[in-house]
Amino acid sequence: MTSLRPLGNSDLDVFPLALGGNVFGWTADEAQSFAVLDAYAAAGGNFIDSADTYSSWVPGNEGGESETVIGKWLASRGNRDEIVVATKVGSHPQFKGLSAANVKAAAEESLRRLGTDRIDLYYTHFDDPSVPVEEIVTALDDLVKEGKVRAVAASNISPERLQESLDFADREGLARYVALQPHYNLVSRDTYEGPLQQVASRAGLAAVPYYALAAGFLTGKYRPGTTVESPRAAGAGQHLATERGQKVLAALDTVAEAHGAEVASVALAWLAARPTVAAPIASARTVEQLPALLAVADLTLTDEELSLLTVASA
Repeated sequence: MTSLRPLGNSDLDVFPLALGGNVFGWTADEAQSFAVLDAYAAAGGNFIDSADTYSSWVPGNEGGESETVIGKWLASRGNRDEIVVATKVGSHPQFKGLSAANVKAAAEESLRRLGTDRIDLYYTHFDDPSVPVEEIVTALDDLVKEGKVRAVAASNISPERLQESLDFADREGLARYVALQPHYNLVSRDTYEGPLQQVASRAGLAAVPYYALAAGFLTGKYRPGTTVESPRAAGAGQHLATERGQKVLAALDTVAEAHGAEVASVALAWLAARPTVAAPIASARTVEQLPALLAVADLTLTDEELSLLTVASA
């Protein structure tokens, strides 16, 4: 059984791959979503990542579809206590921003859709500079005190605002962020490395990177002369045109071949080995896509292999 990792300074222990819920109710219907969730849990997975806005961008959806699917799955499987459920506030079309009133109202709606009495990890989805950090942190602390949230975290926030938030929480004895969800992968390192990572490291925060596979580019399916049918193909394919993208693919191929592993598994293993990272996030639309993601839990790269990938991605 894969050992779980501590999530920062919280009392949450998580599988080293967080299952992205962005596809649930979007490119994966309820039956497909349940199949993916079942397979993930059967492999020992316990960390599911969602947001109240998933998938409001789809015509006919209003946001919350992912949480609703997850909630139905938890209820039907009776496994709520075994799963660490993470969701986010601030981007739902009806609950924009991080005012205290909005944070609390949105949390109630997320709890309702998830069919649960508590959210294990509650992220601010995007920082809202129009709201003082004191108001945001206090609202999140209120939810923790009420037992509706177990731990709080931030995503898409500047190093300065993150540090301010941590300082205020420490000064006032309020619930402080335990995790950070940055955009971070082999072809996007400056989105996390540097000041933001330094704040996280000093504060003992766990990083849970999104776009861990660069919208599919780091699965290795995007190659010169190939056409990939995917809603994300345009974004992923652009990395092919860069020298770094090509160097990273070559290095991934070398390491994958040495381990008899999938390219995606190697890309995730590099990320999982980076300082502060607890669990990369990756999503699967079908059960067939899962094994390459789950393999990160048991794939250990050598120092030489990690260095090869780090240099290629510089």
